Amino acid sequence: MKILLLSDTHSHMDDFILKYVQQADEVWHAGDIGDLKVTDQIAALKPLRGVWGNIDDDNARMQFPEHNRFTCEGMDIWITHIGGYPGRYNQRVRPEIYDNAPDIFICGHSHILKVVNDKKINCLHMNPGAIGMHGFHQKRTMLRFEINDGKISNLEVIEKDRK
Repeated sequence: MKILLLSDTHSHMDDFILKYVQQADEVWHAGDIGDLKVTDQIAALKPLRGVWGNIDDDNARMQFPEHNRFTCEGMDIWITHIGGYPGRYNQRVRPEIYDNAPDIFICGHSHILKVVNDKKINCLHMNPGAIGMHGFHQKRTMLRFEINDGKISNLEVIEKDRK
């Protein structure tokens, strides 16, 4: 399963993003969608899983959950927008992540690309950074990877200068 992971589009969609959407089997959006036209364009091309973020309105909150936990190719995946990071998980997720850690924990919000193996709970933490134009980030980033039979492989960063 080829996954494109993105976050913090903040209503921005362009051909750069859509090129990678078309190459994926599924697209996962970690919140701060902005205008639902973004997710509508993605969903018209590929299966989409997502969550709402702190900037998202009631329409996004009705269409997407705050937390999305599911199984993909034998791996337990948990996506939420504001999740923190290893050693500093957000208080809203902290009890469950320590009691019932997923294989992969995905969040957005920080606009900082980060992939960290949390060895304390045997969980891979992923934040794809921000692919939108709004925010302090200098590079727009996404992640893509494959999941096969309970293993992640071919992880790569996709980046583009903000212009």
